[in-house]
Amino acid sequence: MNRIIPHLWYDKEAREAAELYVSVIPDSSIRKVNTIRNTPSGDCDIVSFELAGQNFMAISAGPLFKFTPAISFQVRCSSFREVDAMWGKLSKNGSVMMELGAYQFSERFGWCADRFGLSWQIMHAPASEIGQRITPFLMFVGANCGKAEEASHFYTSVFHNSKFTVQARHGKNGAPEKEGTIQYGRVTLEHMEFAVMDSALPHPFALNEAISFLVNCESQKEIDYYSGKLSSVPEAEVCGWVKDRYGVSWQISPAVLDTMLSDKDPQRVDRVTEAFLQMKRFDLKKLQDVFDGK
Repeated sequence: MNRIIPHLWYDKEAREAAELYVSVIPDSSIRKVNTIRNTPSGDCDIVSFELAGQNFMAISAGPLFKFTPAISFQVRCSSFREVDAMWGKLSKNGSVMMELGAYQFSERFGWCADRFGLSWQIMHAPASEIGQRITPFLMFVGANCGKAEEASHFYTSVFHNSKFTVQARHGKNGAPEKEGTIQYGRVTLEHMEFAVMDSALPHPFALNEAISFLVNCESQKEIDYYSGKLSSVPEAEVCGWVKDRYGVSWQISPAVLDTMLSDKDPQRVDRVTEAFLQMKRFDLKKLQDVFDGK
C-alpha cells in the first residue's frame, strides 16, 4: 500500500466518478467499495481505485466541499492521440481553464475540470520524462502565493524518502508574478511525486478539504508524528483530518483501518465507524479493541 493516497470528496458521485476515471485512463480499475453507515453525512460510500497503477480513494459524503483548481492532477501521455482521447472524455460537460493546444512547455496540453469539478492537466511528454503518470499539482495562490518553495521544504522535512527540485522560476519580466518564485517545481514525498507552482494572478479559489492526502500509518507513533508535524489548525482536526499551515488537508490514518472497514461483519464495521467518528486523532489501540469487541 502506498504511504500517501489522494482522497477525493464528492457529494453523492464517488462511484460514478471513479467509474469514469478508470474508463478513461489505461491500466486502471476499481478495487473495492465500502459503505460506512450512520455518519453525520448519512451512509457514505468509500471507493478505492487505481489510475495508471496509482492508488486513489473517493468518498460520497455530502455537499460540504467543492473541488477547485488549487489542486489538479497532471496526466502525462506519450502520444498526442492519448492526450486527445483523455481530453475529449474528461472535458465533456466540464469546463476549460487552458484550451487544448501547443504551449512552450508541451506540444500538446490542456487544463480542464470534469463534469464533477475535478481539475486535470493533460499533457504530452517524451516517454523518458513520464515516470509517475499522474501527479497531484498544488498551486499556491492568494495569501499563499510565493510560498511554494517554503512549503516544499517543509514537506520534505516531514516525510522520508523526499526531495525538492526547482525546474523553473518566474523571471523579472513576468508581472504580476514575483521574480524568483516557483513557476514549476517537483516534490517527492515517500517516493510519490507532487508538482508545485506560485501564481499571483487574481484567482477566485483556494485550497480546501475536497482534495486531501491520506497518510497510511503503521503505528500510533507514526500517527502522532505526522499529526504533530502537519496539523496547524486545531479546529480542523476531526477523524484523523488535519490542515497544515498552507491550507493543504491531510488524513493521518492507521493503515489497518482499511481492513477494518472492509470486514464482512457489519457489526464490527459499525463499531469501528462509531468509534472513529468520536476521535480527533486516531487512537489505534482503541480502534483495535472496538474491532475485537473488547
